[in-house]
Amino acid sequence: MSKLTGWWKNRSTAAKVELYTRWSLHSFVVIEVFSFGLAPLAAAAPRRDVSAPAALTALLVVLAHAVTTAFLSSRALDWLVGRRPRPVRLVVATTAATAAASIALLVALKTGHLPEEMAPAMVVGMVCFTCGSLVLCTNRVRQMWSVAPAWALGTGTAALAVGLPVRNAVGCTILVLLSSLFMCLACGFSGWLLRMVYELDRARELQAQLAVAEERLRFGRDLHDVMGRNLAVIALKSELAVQLARRERPEAVTQMIEVQRIARESQREVRDVVRGYREADLAVELEGARGVLAAAGMDCRVEAEPGRKLRPEVQSALGWVVREATTNVLRHGDARRCVIRLTVPEDGELTLVVENDGAPEVPAGPPGSGIAGLRERLAALDGTLEAGPVGDGRFRLRARIPGRQLRGLEVRA
Repeated sequence: MSKLTGWWKNRSTAAKVELYTRWSLHSFVVIEVFSFGLAPLAAAAPRRDVSAPAALTALLVVLAHAVTTAFLSSRALDWLVGRRPRPVRLVVATTAATAAASIALLVALKTGHLPEEMAPAMVVGMVCFTCGSLVLCTNRVRQMWSVAPAWALGTGTAALAVGLPVRNAVGCTILVLLSSLFMCLACGFSGWLLRMVYELDRARELQAQLAVAEERLRFGRDLHDVMGRNLAVIALKSELAVQLARRERPEAVTQMIEVQRIARESQREVRDVVRGYREADLAVELEGARGVLAAAGMDCRVEAEPGRKLRPEVQSALGWVVREATTNVLRHGDARRCVIRLTVPEDGELTLVVENDGAPEVPAGPPGSGIAGLRERLAALDGTLEAGPVGDGRFRLRARIPGRQLRGLEVRA
């Protein structure tokens, strides 16, 4: 069953909206053929003054037009999401084909080859679906609103030009205007919605990349602050020791001992930077996770029991767990809901659970070092970490720390 539904569940929100929009527009082919092709043809079938070749030709024209507008809509969606350039040539070809087909149907109506029950409905159907496709190829509201009136005016003018009565021309103009306005509104909103969803998806991806870049910059800055001063001191003291040694002064040994001490101190500081270059505050990380995930459009709920106290080491380790879990939720999958639950019992082990939906069934790439780093932090407190999918597209990360570690600072949420 998962293989049958995976093609939908494994898609991002933007891809789902695009697929829904694309197939909704493709369904217009069926609607146009049955509503404006077969239905008028069926209504006119009992009439003996309608020739079979003319009726069949009109139906084929509507069918060809429906396929053409669906193809134009598909290319327009590709342009909206940035995959292709704007289909200008296809727009011109579709416009010319629709105008020619509409004029031909109006001429057939005037000459009596098609009855009044058949030709106007086909013209209205072709023009309104063409307007919907053309709106998808525009990016300005003023252009969108001008499509329907322009086609309505053109249709009325063509009806008068072929010699139809004014009453029929005005009626055809009104029908084209109303139906085209509806199609323009529907297609324009669909295109705008798809564009906004993709922009939000790109913004969220960029936000995750910026968060990673910010962490790298902070790491580089802290590493520079730790090593820059120490290396400068080592260079100066080494140069002084060389000068003293050349003069056979005993102070050279003292200077080299000091260089050795600074080098060892630098090694310790670098290890501290690699393991965790600053202490993470649990309350700040919980509130930060809530704000970041909410800003990304997710429903984030933080459940924590206030009033308990934790040791600084425990609070720092849990803060890093919350930070790493939040980063994973932003970067992986397509989460809409996330729950962060912190349970601090009076006696027993502490449990921190971060669970989100929208997790892919198959990881997008090789596992990173974040989870391994968290396990190392928790192992120093005799804690454990479990992370993995739990079914229904949910991913759960659970950190556990024994109760004997639960003393120190107050827990706030």
